Amino acid sequence: MEQRPVGNSGLVVSRLGLGTATWGRDTDPDDAAAQLVAFREAGGTLLDIGPWYVCEQTEPLVGRLLQDVVPRDELVLAVKSGGPIGLAAAARGLSRGGLLTALDNSMLRLGVDSVDLWQLHGWDQRVPMEEVLSAVDVAVSSGRARYAGVSNLPGWRTAAAAAWQRAWPGRAPLAATQVEYSLLERGVEREVLPACGWAGLGVLAYSPLGRGVLTGKYRHGVPSDSRAASPHLREFVGHHLTDAAARIVEAVATAAEGLGTSPLAVSLAWVRDRPGVSSSILGARTVGQLAGSLAADTTVLPAEIRHALDDVSAPPSGYPER
Repeated sequence: MEQRPVGNSGLVVSRLGLGTATWGRDTDPDDAAAQLVAFREAGGTLLDIGPWYVCEQTEPLVGRLLQDVVPRDELVLAVKSGGPIGLAAAARGLSRGGLLTALDNSMLRLGVDSVDLWQLHGWDQRVPMEEVLSAVDVAVSSGRARYAGVSNLPGWRTAAAAAWQRAWPGRAPLAATQVEYSLLERGVEREVLPACGWAGLGVLAYSPLGRGVLTGKYRHGVPSDSRAASPHLREFVGHHLTDAAARIVEAVATAAEGLGTSPLAVSLAWVRDRPGVSSSILGARTVGQLAGSLAADTTVLPAEIRHALDDVSAPPSGYPER
């Protein structure tokens, strides 16, 4: 698998990453282990982890797998902190104390003494930007994190945070942002991606398959074993079960038929090769689903098909972006 730099930093990751959001609830430990082995055997290195996934069950599971299945030094561990984490008041929000406590707790659950990429998830309007970002400086200077990034920020805040970190010697520069990006969710192209290009941030794209909708599995209804039929993921998937999304899915299916491949392969290849994207993070419930996505990594879209998909999925824009 191709390895790509993350923006202008020295961090290098596989162009496909592995998400762990289902591990510990929808994905049992044995299947999680099989996923990790298959991912590593395919050349994957980026493992994305969040402590609130499945009520903090994910990180201890990952920690066990790092001890027994795939050595920690063969992976790039990307961990998020922020939001309502833990019961203690000191572990909540994006205050400096809350963030550093959350990072320490993540490392404890993972059984590691550092992470490769620490990402601030969202923003806390109650905390000044300089305090939030001072946590990044402490985390990097103390060796807890090798690189830092942000996640789910609008373009102006992404640029402001990156500029603040570059404005004074000794501050830890931001390396990446993680955002949802797919043929069904292209809003980041208006301002977030231009901000990343200006600031030299790499883009980690999550839900590159449109929360599963771009695989085509919902073209004729909701399968009983799908995420959209799950009580805890129904709303997550339903966000993209719209008439507008259905038209894009049909265009993808037509392109896939013409190329003799799958809608999954077409959708993944489209976002994987967008300018600025360092890695596209796969979220698979089973090792079989992951194997299908890894096999699709060889797909290359002809320019005419890429342009056609660009047109049919173009996000609305206007003043002042255009």
